[in-house]
Amino acid sequence: MESLIVQPKTEKQLLAVKAVLKALDVSFIKSAEISPYDPEFVKKIKKSEQNYKEGKFITLKIDDLWK
Repeated sequence: MESLIVQPKTEKQLLAVKAVLKALDVSFIKSAEISPYDPEFVKKIKKSEQNYKEGKFITLKIDDLWK
């Protein structure tokens, strides 16, 4: 099936488009819900952020980095 990208210029237009789609029982997703990143990559990044918040990390000095 073909997909469309709709770009309303105002909040009023956005609400009208959403209302029409809902009335026609057409599914749609918000652009904020679409990610260009691989879900596994995002999962790893979020896990890393959580580990950092919990203090589960080590720091390296620049001089030690290449040793």
